[in-house]
Parts: sequence; C-alpha cells; structure tokens
Amino acid sequence: MRVVGPLDFSLTGVLASLAVPLAEAKVSIFVISTYNTDYLLVSESDAEKAISALEQAGHSIHRSAIA
Repeated sequence: MRVVGPLDFSLTGVLASLAVPLAEAKVSIFVISTYNTDYLLVSESDAEKAISALEQAGHSIHRSAIA
C-alpha cells in the first residue's frame, strides 16, 4: 500500500497511525519510506485484513494505492 503523498515534513505520527491498527489486527508490515511518501508492504494473505483494520481506524483506502 502507498500513502498518498507528498507528505509535509512537519507532519508527525503518520506512520504510527497506520502501524498501530495493523499491529492490533496482528498484521505484519514492512515499511519503506521515501522523501515524499511511505509504502506499507503486507503479505497478500493479510491484505483484506489490513484494509479492514485501516478503514476501521478511520483511514480511506483507495484501491489504486494497492499494488
């Protein structure tokens, strides 16, 4: 999953707001951060579980951001 960016450098806690609900849902992640966005990699078998956890946490999921 790709966080839609670019993100302002003054923003804090963006990654934590994504990682915490996934950890609570027992979804393992691998994160790659670049200068203008973040990528959250989850196993294909956990993809729907991850989407559900993020939506329940109030995040909007755009299918185009999922490879």
